[in-house]
Amino acid sequence: MTNQQSTRQAFSSGTMSTTVPYWGGVLMVIGAGLAVLLHGCGDREKPSEPYAVVDREPNLSPDYRDVTVPASIAPLNFAIQEPGADYFVRVHAANDKPIEVFSRTQKIRIPQRPWRRLLKNNRGGTLSLDVFVKADPSPQAKSGPGQWRRFARVTSRIAKEDIDPFIVYRRIWPGHSLWGQMGIYQRDLRSYDERLILGNDSFRNGCVNCHAFCNHRTDKMLLGIRSATYGSSAILVQDKHVHKIGTKFGYTAWHPGGTVAVFSVNRVRQLFHSATNEIRDVLDYDSLIAYYLVEDKAVRTAPALARKDWLETYPTFSPDGRYLYFCCAPITWEDRHTVPKDFQQIKYDLVRVAYDVENDRWGRLEAVLSADQTGKSILLPRISPDGRWLLFTMCDYGCFPVYRQSSDLYLMDLEAARQTGEYSYRRLDINSDASESWHSWSSNGRWIAFSSKRLSHTFTRTYLAYVDDRGVVHNPVLLPQEDPLFYDSCLWAFSVPELVSERVPVSKRTIGRAVRGDRQISVEMPITMATPREGTSPVQDESWHQSGVQ
Repeated sequence: MTNQQSTRQAFSSGTMSTTVPYWGGVLMVIGAGLAVLLHGCGDREKPSEPYAVVDREPNLSPDYRDVTVPASIAPLNFAIQEPGADYFVRVHAANDKPIEVFSRTQKIRIPQRPWRRLLKNNRGGTLSLDVFVKADPSPQAKSGPGQWRRFARVTSRIAKEDIDPFIVYRRIWPGHSLWGQMGIYQRDLRSYDERLILGNDSFRNGCVNCHAFCNHRTDKMLLGIRSATYGSSAILVQDKHVHKIGTKFGYTAWHPGGTVAVFSVNRVRQLFHSATNEIRDVLDYDSLIAYYLVEDKAVRTAPALARKDWLETYPTFSPDGRYLYFCCAPITWEDRHTVPKDFQQIKYDLVRVAYDVENDRWGRLEAVLSADQTGKSILLPRISPDGRWLLFTMCDYGCFPVYRQSSDLYLMDLEAARQTGEYSYRRLDINSDASESWHSWSSNGRWIAFSSKRLSHTFTRTYLAYVDDRGVVHNPVLLPQEDPLFYDSCLWAFSVPELVSERVPVSKRTIGRAVRGDRQISVEMPITMATPREGTSPVQDESWHQSGVQ
């Protein structure tokens, strides 16, 4: 950004930083022979003593108090939720000049260039905010300045370890059985730049979801597509080429070697409650886990992954590729086309199965943690890149935690489990009284991204939380936006955040052409079946491809 652009941004936002070059004279606007004089901030004085001291921290929105932030995050713009005529904020740390921002409104926008420098030079240190609010002039005085109030200092921490520079998520209007506009987007965490990877308007408002990346890279990724016009498919991006696979993948996990992608096939349906805070609900009527061999262009399954009387979902590989973890629940009802009478008793266990990728052979199923032990449904396992921490959610029942207010994040120490033989876990302190779900790890294992409804209990938002080497998860930071009050009026839901190390290497137009195109990789899809023999592909049943919620 040039100096003139920085100045124009400061004028348009109603803020001015002492670090931003300032036209203290006259801005000449030439048009139709007129010259308009725009006066600067000559009447904007810095707070000076004596000022009133308020013995509490200011109310901020978003609330960025006592959080841990990445050193490369975009400015944490915020609004000061305190009445006043003028606002002044000093952002400072030990090893750089402070950033000073004056505003006529409650919105505080921090200039990006000095913010980046401040955070870079203070890794591992404390970030402080001094907030001043100027009271409105006294009605009795009828003129003259109001008094400045200084609030207690707001402090946060700047982490030493970086976070991946990009995050990918799905944006969708909250809905029920129908949807409107949706898309998969990539956001640069170092700025506010958001770009569309694929929008459903490019294939007649179909459904796009279930995005998955291999080793936090975008040169090997998968997208799930469901379209009444162009069919159900999986879009494979590999080495800047886009391929259409002739069946939809559900929840997908890459083997770290990049040669195998494991995915769920789910026959899910919505149901609705008549009188609760969240009337929507989702049940899985039938499911299995299958896997795609990239070089062979073939889909297979195995007995441990597709048991006849069980529901299998949410696969994830251990970082060494030796084990596949997933969730499963017994099918205790006979009619798989109606809502089970005791649907609130459906609870998922966490299991794993060994995998030999060289010989494409699966081992026996092993129990990790059961719903009988926890009393809850165990979902969405994700393992840190160093193989130590397993992050998962638990809720009161079912397979769709984003709709369950009881859904919380939990952490399991797999290294301790190897030493003791016991899989112990703990609930994270960062949970709220709303749903927490859809989480992922950074490539260095020091950050998690997750979805939460804590702001409104309705709209899903993205949060970032630092994880130290002891497994302590620090207070999360809401994904920052350029407009401090963006989330107050935003009707989008942000789900399935995935941290990645680079931009997606192909354009939305290229991916859209592949979705609409006739060329595709034909595969035989494992569908409903008796327990299959290892390496076989049972007979296809199109009922699996009926629309549902994913």
